[in-house]
Amino acid sequence: MLSVVENHSLPRTAAFFDLDKTVIAKSSALTFSKSFYQGGLINRRAVLRTAYAQFVFLAGGADHEQMERMREYLSALCRGWNVRQVKEIVAETLHDLIDPIIYAEAASLIEEHHTAGRDVVIVSTSGAEVVEPIGELLGADRVVATRMVVEDGVFTGEVAYYAYGPTKAEAIAELAESEGYDLSRCYAYSDSVTDLPMLEAVGHPHAVNPDRALRREAAARGWPVLSFNRPVRLKQRRPSLSMPPRPVLAMAAAVGAAATAGLVWYTNRRRAPYARIQGQ
Repeated sequence: MLSVVENHSLPRTAAFFDLDKTVIAKSSALTFSKSFYQGGLINRRAVLRTAYAQFVFLAGGADHEQMERMREYLSALCRGWNVRQVKEIVAETLHDLIDPIIYAEAASLIEEHHTAGRDVVIVSTSGAEVVEPIGELLGADRVVATRMVVEDGVFTGEVAYYAYGPTKAEAIAELAESEGYDLSRCYAYSDSVTDLPMLEAVGHPHAVNPDRALRREAAARGWPVLSFNRPVRLKQRRPSLSMPPRPVLAMAAAVGAAATAGLVWYTNRRRAPYARIQGQ
């Protein structure tokens, strides 16, 4: 439990959370595949393929070749999708699909960090159009996420910024510079060894539901290992643990993106300024 409230005369601090399998129980991107099918964006075969990708993701068994094949497939799949239609679909299904798979333990931990005076930042490889509304639902203060290229109102299938691996740590460093965070006093949470750079960037790293490689790293480095296993709708949690009304600071793109929804952790590693949401 985090009981010590921040002394605001000290440098600011934050808690950085990976999203998939850390805050929510599934892949935030792949979860929307059935909704895209119902909206006419993908066919039944594509639904089955994304369902398989979800299974591989949850099992933690995807190798590099599988990831690259799926990345290429999803990049081609989303090309030409109408952005407005995608946003409408995600907006209509966000609460039904995401709210039930939020870990109660993660939601409580987010509350505790806010109570202690820390900002909460979601740092996810999933698309910004998906991550930003989820961040608002969780009461996060900022979001770092993958961003897709859009031309003439449609997704091109190209990636403007890929929030993956070392890029996440770079985004955290930039945030620390602009927001005045003391990273030695900050916290970070992730399930994947690919987020090792992000975990190494802070003074208080935590492995959450870690894959085998991250579990080994955590054991070797003496990092805490947390087990989250109680997905529950936020409104079903005890009143004392209900989420605070702290929306993600001014959402840049109100709702989810099909292209990003598919690409998430499969996309090209092209670099651009990281995604941030500002304002109160």
